[in-house]
Amino acid sequence: MEGNQSWVTQFILVGFQLSAELEVFLFCIFSLLYIFSLLANGIILGLICLDPRLHTPMYFFLSHLAILDVSYASNNVPKMLANLVNQIRTISFTPCIIQTFLYLAFAATECLILVVMSYDRYVAICHPLHYTVIMSWRVCIVLAATSWFCGFTLSVVHANLLLRLPFCGPREVNHLFCEILSVLKLACANTWLNQVVLLIASFIVLVSPLCLMLVSYIHILRAILKIQSKEGRSKAFSTCSSHLCVVGLFFGIAILVYMVPDSDQREEQEKMLSLFHSLFNPMLNPLIYSLRNAQVKDAFHRALQRKRAM
Repeated sequence: MEGNQSWVTQFILVGFQLSAELEVFLFCIFSLLYIFSLLANGIILGLICLDPRLHTPMYFFLSHLAILDVSYASNNVPKMLANLVNQIRTISFTPCIIQTFLYLAFAATECLILVVMSYDRYVAICHPLHYTVIMSWRVCIVLAATSWFCGFTLSVVHANLLLRLPFCGPREVNHLFCEILSVLKLACANTWLNQVVLLIASFIVLVSPLCLMLVSYIHILRAILKIQSKEGRSKAFSTCSSHLCVVGLFFGIAILVYMVPDSDQREEQEKMLSLFHSLFNPMLNPLIYSLRNAQVKDAFHRALQRKRAM
């Protein structure tokens, strides 16, 4: 690896560059948020695994979303937390590339899983009589496996192109972690191919899925408005609004980071957006689904009652 593409063996993660006292304070806050996100997603996973009433396609995909959120946060946050209390903010070349690879893989997979979840809601509301046939367990497994495969395949392409670049200095990554756009700025060669591939991938996993979800939700809205029962409309709106909140947060931030033209003034803003993606989004997703979903709350109450009865 070092022979033909890298003279740099370590990078320096710049981070926020705050006072020592403020960084310690942020370390405490971010640590609590990270632990909470792990616990919240762990509870969601546990409920889905243990409660037979949640063994449905919707919660099958929600379990994948929880796994992705935990993986996504765990890839970036621990190193970021360590850098807040450690003035030596170096990261070796290989771990940096691995962090970039996993970051892209989990993000792309989550985009595709969210698309699959919107398709599941479309079938459930627009074609309820054929739901069990269309969304069979075999179809669900294929859709989930395809999402993971496509996400990691796209990330392999980005990582391979990144490894072909020479890095001879500078070493400072102006970010909280090894985010691909920040790493590309340190390459000692033209990165136009990387930029073009990244833009194409952004259309594949961001713009196209978002368009598909908008089309599906237009049909869903029409179907909901035709439901005669007020209770039925309320239940349909509840499950769809939870998914729309997650989609809005995830896709909105991703498009701002990867589809808006870059500038020096946006670097600090991108750090904050990436922090939200890596730390706050994985914490908010289980809250959104649990607080706005009666089935998840009921499953949680049943689990508490079983524990008290033991």
